Amino acid sequence: MSGRALLLVVLVSAVWACDSAPGRPTAHSEVIAPNKVVDFAVLYATNCAGCHGGNGSGGAAVGLADPVYLAIADDATIRRVTTHGVPGTAMPPFAQSAGGLLTDEQIDVIVKGIRARWAKPQEFRDTHVPPYAASAAGNPTRGADVYAGYCASCHGAGGRGGDHASSIVDAAYLALVSDQSLRTAVIVGRPEMGAPDWRGNVPGKPLSADDVADVVAWMAAQRPRLSGADAGSDNTTGSKIAGGLQ
Repeated sequence: MSGRALLLVVLVSAVWACDSAPGRPTAHSEVIAPNKVVDFAVLYATNCAGCHGGNGSGGAAVGLADPVYLAIADDATIRRVTTHGVPGTAMPPFAQSAGGLLTDEQIDVIVKGIRARWAKPQEFRDTHVPPYAASAAGNPTRGADVYAGYCASCHGAGGRGGDHASSIVDAAYLALVSDQSLRTAVIVGRPEMGAPDWRGNVPGKPLSADDVADVVAWMAAQRPRLSGADAGSDNTTGSKIAGGLQ
């Protein structure tokens, strides 16, 4: 055997030995760069489950696997909250463009995955769900009547708390929560806390869109009025409620 042939045999043997050596990573075990991950389960588990629960049922933050919420919050809304977060809450911005770690593609995977797994649009085809955003300002005077008829049995007279639910006119609470968060909570409820959605307060008589706007206006009217530098802040744009439900 020539020297060149012998060298070739040695090289081939060395390559074979490396390929078959115990512990050698397989082609499928390569680490994927974080910004290349596009699997919903991985992205959700890494970025969302810690607060919203592993199955979307809620925890430190509101549940995302709520078909009522997904019936009123469109993809643009969920994408906006995921991208930019909710100022003043535990919900941070996740998009790289807003200082987070996720790409636009990864944000889209999360938004589409939430919708695909947990939305149930067929449940609301024959149901008039109040819209996510109010079309006009509500009337707080009418809202007081709506509150008395639909909410007082749990939250007590004047919203100061009762046997079944806490106060919703607490000054600290209202100073921190946005009007949109109040509206969303009235429509969606808080099922993890036993609070019904817009259909369940009075059986057979769901809240209308006007009722929702009016009772939110009534609650907002109980909010402490700020003075000085704080008076210029827009409370309708942010929420400091844990989880940042918008």
